[in-house]
Amino acid sequence: MEKINPNSDLTQSKNIIESNIDIIKEYFPEVITENKINFDILKELLGSEIETQDEYYHFNWLGKSESRRESQKPSTGTLRPEKSKGLNSENLFIEGDNLEVLKLLQKSYTNRVKIIYIDPPYNTGRDFVYKDNYRDNLRNYQKQTGNIDTEGNQTTTNSESDGRYHSNWLNMMYPRLRLARNLLTEDGLIFISIDNNEYSNLKSICDEIFGSDNYRNTIIIKKGAKSVQSQFDTWDKLGSGYEYILMYSKKSSYRFPKQLRELEDLKNGSWNNHWRGTDRPTMRYEIFGLNIKEGQWRWSKDRSEKGIENYNNLLSEMRIKSLDINDENIDNYYVEKYGDEKIDLLRLSKNGKPEHYIPPSKYVLLNDVWFDFGISSSGEVTKLFDKKIFDNPKPTKIISQILKFTDKDSLILDFFAGSCSTADAVISYNLLNNTNHKFIMVQLPQPTEKNSEAYKNGFTNICEIGIERIHKVYSREKSDNQELDGFKVFRLDSSNIKSWDGNPDNLESSLFDSVSNIKSDRTEEDVLYEILLKYGLDLTLPIEKRDIHGKKVFNVGMGSLFICLGDEITSKVAEGIGEWKEECDPEVCRVIFKDNGFTDVEKTNSVQILKRFGINEIRSI
Repeated sequence: MEKINPNSDLTQSKNIIESNIDIIKEYFPEVITENKINFDILKELLGSEIETQDEYYHFNWLGKSESRRESQKPSTGTLRPEKSKGLNSENLFIEGDNLEVLKLLQKSYTNRVKIIYIDPPYNTGRDFVYKDNYRDNLRNYQKQTGNIDTEGNQTTTNSESDGRYHSNWLNMMYPRLRLARNLLTEDGLIFISIDNNEYSNLKSICDEIFGSDNYRNTIIIKKGAKSVQSQFDTWDKLGSGYEYILMYSKKSSYRFPKQLRELEDLKNGSWNNHWRGTDRPTMRYEIFGLNIKEGQWRWSKDRSEKGIENYNNLLSEMRIKSLDINDENIDNYYVEKYGDEKIDLLRLSKNGKPEHYIPPSKYVLLNDVWFDFGISSSGEVTKLFDKKIFDNPKPTKIISQILKFTDKDSLILDFFAGSCSTADAVISYNLLNNTNHKFIMVQLPQPTEKNSEAYKNGFTNICEIGIERIHKVYSREKSDNQELDGFKVFRLDSSNIKSWDGNPDNLESSLFDSVSNIKSDRTEEDVLYEILLKYGLDLTLPIEKRDIHGKKVFNVGMGSLFICLGDEITSKVAEGIGEWKEECDPEVCRVIFKDNGFTDVEKTNSVQILKRFGINEIRSI
């Protein structure tokens, strides 16, 4: 029986450097000399396409090299199941620092995620920045979340007075995006929400990580109706009523799915109709009624029949004449007389009169946007919880549009999950479109403010809000004749397996650990899922459990893997596993025991019995 090395196999995630070397071996085997890479030979094979100048075009910042190295460093953590929070299904919610979680997902989910959507911190100076500690990220995470002491605080501001304002944000994003790319399928896509604070920097690192050839578009999102005055944030620059979604494919060979290419608006070259959704007056271009000399009216969201009737006529005319507007003719296209007042045709209150007046401005900004979805994203969550408990969630309708970029049942990942708008969108999209997309949500347990409505309603961190939202969405969508899938919840923690830290002062305890190397506060289920992660198996594989001669035995993946972590195991347990294997009749079968669960005699007998049943891969931890 081969013993798994506790200092490598089960205490580290996938070694990305080794994987990169394997890729080089596959394509350039001649550069490998005594298992080392000969860069002189590699340069010869690449010819003259090598940059040798001291000055050349590239994007750099303080800490970039270290953050690149961090993305290649294995994690020593694991994911522990939280039974009380989730249901048994193919969907996952993972609580933890997404840098470590992305590392842990590398073995099991590389090349498996079709769409990644993330809404990371925008680096406005008010939102939080993940405090990575590249020397020991896992311990830093535990400190921040109170698992070690109460001095840590997992969130912080990133003030512009900090000389590394942009570098801090880039060092947070860069390793996460590098790891995320590995998870994408060959025809996978990533969508990243951002505002103007870091748009240019984000695009630069995405061009580097995903390749500029794989840049697909920047989608413009309207944040909400803006008055002319609010276009001036500080009176020294124009404000923005927009956000953006950067879109990249993993491969330059990517083509839109067939059903997307066949949409009439795409064939005609109009992306707006596709992203806007159903073509009706309430979801068309947003046009403000402006009069340069007299100011602007701002109206409620209600629209009179008159306004909607005239909307279609104005819209077609505006598409032709919008570039031919000046002080003299602007009224002809935007406003109409209402008594002695000029009012907008498009937005009227119920009594047909404008609500309030905005003084004039010499600046006129026309809105040419791709999204205008009526109900606010905050309104979605407030309606679901019957109270406001989360600020600025992403609208599910935006994410639903993104889901149209896959034509088959796919895995969707969001590792800045927040309130779990992505999970909400996936569940609803599946029901409306008869699809079976699955999701993985990852979120840091950021504490809620003690004076917030969320905290007052019992939510101490954002993860609790996201988990409860998913439960509420399932309840909302459930019908009498339809069974909905659930989700599993995992929490980032240190490995379940003890390993010697190399300190000679700890020799006595380390010798004891060689006999009992599973931590005393960990369950068999904890170790089970760590084995799945480190073996590269899906965390959502079906798991069956049986009692065989008084010992708990797990059957993973219909007989492909049996795990027994009990003490005082006898050969009768091995006999029972062999019989269970014959019931399942898997193509490949392997068995894992706890090494100190046997006497030497029982271990030898068990191995022989399992081999008799055709099981030759038998390992212990």
